[in-house]
Amino acid sequence: MLKKLNWEEVPTEEVNPSMARKIVTGEKLMIARMKFKDGFIVPLHQHIHEQVTQVVSGKMRFWFGETKEQTLVLEPGDVVVIASNLPHEALIIGDVEEVDTWAPPRQDWLDKTDAYLREQ
Repeated sequence: MLKKLNWEEVPTEEVNPSMARKIVTGEKLMIARMKFKDGFIVPLHQHIHEQVTQVVSGKMRFWFGETKEQTLVLEPGDVVVIASNLPHEALIIGDVEEVDTWAPPRQDWLDKTDAYLREQ
């Protein structure tokens, strides 16, 4: 499979008033370019997907673990690898642009059943 795209041509989905994303997917992985408004919270959740998060602008504070025992702040240029099934939550500090990659693709995002993000 060979697919060439430009982010400007990828449709933007408004997930909720504080989150917009563009998604590109392959057979075994998925990448999303997202924008968040200051103060948005990505609720504590976990998934089978391995995730890589790259912050382009703004800051994100992450909590990891079932009791949120580990904290990490990501600033522009920082990247974190989140293992499969690791519970995590994030607070958006300032307006944030970031890029997430998952393997395998997030079917809940593709079929829009990601209620934990939509019901905010």
